[in-house]
Amino acid sequence: MEDFRQMYLRLCKEGGVEPQEGLVSKLRESTAQGSRLDLSGQSLSADTCSVLARAFQKDLIFTEVSLSDCMLSEEGAKVLLTGLFGNTTVKVLDLKGNNLRSTGAEVLGKLLVHNKTLRRLVLEWNALGVWGEAFSLFCDGLACNTVLTQLDLRNNQINHHGASELGLALKHNNTLEMLDLRWNIIGLLGGRSLLKALQKNKSIVQLELAGNNIPSDTLKALEQTTGHNSDRQSTLRDSRSRTQVLSKEIQTLKEGKSRQFLSLMETIDRQREELGRSNRSASVQIGQLQEALNERKSAVNSLTAKLQMTEAALALSEQKNHNMGELLTRVKMEKEEQREQLGRERKKEQEDSVLREDKLLREIHNLTETNIQLRNKVEEMERRCKSQQQQIFELKQELTNTTAEFKLRLAKAEDRLEIEKRRSKQALEDMDSLRQKEVEQVNRHLEESERALQERIFKLEGQRIQLEEELSKAKAACVTERAHAEVELGRVRAQVRLEEQEHVSSLEEKLHLVRSSLQEVQLHSSQQKQTICDLQARNSQQSIEMDGLRRRIEELQQELSGKDQEKLAEVSRVRVELQEQIGHLQAERTAQGGLKEKISALEREIKVVSSNHREALLDKESEMSHMLEKLRLKEAEIQRMREDEANRASYLQSAILTYVQGSPLGQYSSPRK
Repeated sequence: MEDFRQMYLRLCKEGGVEPQEGLVSKLRESTAQGSRLDLSGQSLSADTCSVLARAFQKDLIFTEVSLSDCMLSEEGAKVLLTGLFGNTTVKVLDLKGNNLRSTGAEVLGKLLVHNKTLRRLVLEWNALGVWGEAFSLFCDGLACNTVLTQLDLRNNQINHHGASELGLALKHNNTLEMLDLRWNIIGLLGGRSLLKALQKNKSIVQLELAGNNIPSDTLKALEQTTGHNSDRQSTLRDSRSRTQVLSKEIQTLKEGKSRQFLSLMETIDRQREELGRSNRSASVQIGQLQEALNERKSAVNSLTAKLQMTEAALALSEQKNHNMGELLTRVKMEKEEQREQLGRERKKEQEDSVLREDKLLREIHNLTETNIQLRNKVEEMERRCKSQQQQIFELKQELTNTTAEFKLRLAKAEDRLEIEKRRSKQALEDMDSLRQKEVEQVNRHLEESERALQERIFKLEGQRIQLEEELSKAKAACVTERAHAEVELGRVRAQVRLEEQEHVSSLEEKLHLVRSSLQEVQLHSSQQKQTICDLQARNSQQSIEMDGLRRRIEELQQELSGKDQEKLAEVSRVRVELQEQIGHLQAERTAQGGLKEKISALEREIKVVSSNHREALLDKESEMSHMLEKLRLKEAEIQRMREDEANRASYLQSAILTYVQGSPLGQYSSPRK
């Protein structure tokens, strides 16, 4: 903080600007705040703003700058905000209560375009919405921004035009998460434009709109869209974490397979080295045997020469012959010992080869077990996918059944209403005909009542048409909202089932009430008919009772109108509840479509992983077969070399025996024996 204060003083000195009173002490007081620069409440002049802009153009330690209630002029705000264009450290900027005007709004739009580090921007109490063109430029900058996540526009006098501009910006912005628009004058049209924008924007998770004269239904729709966005982001995070886990598992599997392959190659290299060692040792032993045989041949030649030269020394030669016999026995013993050693070494080599084969077989068995485990995992995933598809099919079937039942019930209710209307019309016509026949006064009264009833019927039909139009509009709204309700399936499934049961029970109760009311109306109509018959019988006798009958008819007409109104209210309630149920079911259908897409994506990933595993396993199996073939060839070569060595040893032995038997020493020694 001292460095920034010194920089401020130095820049003031270089620019010939006197340091503003109280600002240096404010900078000194802000030392304890660390990475936060708090200049709130300081009235900054244009020269001070230019010095601060030059300081902000350099890399500083501040990540949060508070300039609230600084009474910035248009020139000062422009200079100060242009200094923040290239700043790479400030992430939070507070410009509350600075009365920014058109120039400030334009520079703020340029700041949002050029700055790439600002995350939170507070513009409360600035009346930016008054300047329409400047606010549209600010919205254009917001549309181009890719880093801002929080924006505070409270108390900025933003009207429905500004809200529409803001909605156009939100359609292109994909990073803003929190938007505060409280205490503005957005109104109904602005709320609708924001709702249209949020239908395309998927990043806004928190939208504050209190104090904007927006209807409650629009506010609820906006809350639902923001809730859908938050749920969507949570599902995206879950899917990303799942993909990371799957990639890690795949990487571990690949590493394990590479390790297994390297260990297998190491074992094969060891076996090759051992085979080379055994071959070298066998060649060394054969050379030693040949040298011993050559030495013995030279000794036998020397003995024969001595025997030919010294015939007189027969005793000595006999003694030497005896010694040679002992040497031969020793040689035989040594040969037998060497044979035994060779046999033991061959046994050891055979045992080693058997152990190696066992190791290779165990490794092959382990690889096959891992392959079986992977195949089992793939089969489990396929079974899960099939079970989820079955659940989706059952949910679809339940949805179709419930919609069909609701449609049938609605049609039955409408048919009953039409039947009751026809009955009431027929009863009124009968009453009118009877009264026309009896008395002209009663005729006029009945005609008036008929006209009133017809007018009421026409009104009721108009209300029914309006309700049908509202139902079609609600269906269209449900269709538009269907795309935004995909994420709510997982959370709302159990609640929807319980609510469906409760709604079905409530609908049955209401239908029971409607039936009871219809029975009451029928009873009233029968009572009316009975009173008409009584009037016909009494009209010829008692003309005085006509006034009482008129009053009775008026009371009955009032009761009928009240019953009709109650019926219409019940029907409207039933329709509203049916619309809600249809909306829930359509939301479930859309959510099921989203689940289908996720399941298909997971199936594709599983297929890719299984194909990779199968290819790797096929490569490993081919390599194993190739290695086993090489081992078999090596063993055949070793066996052939052993057979050659045995044949050579037998040839050498037979040659030595024939040579010893065919030598003069053998000839002289044979007669003595």
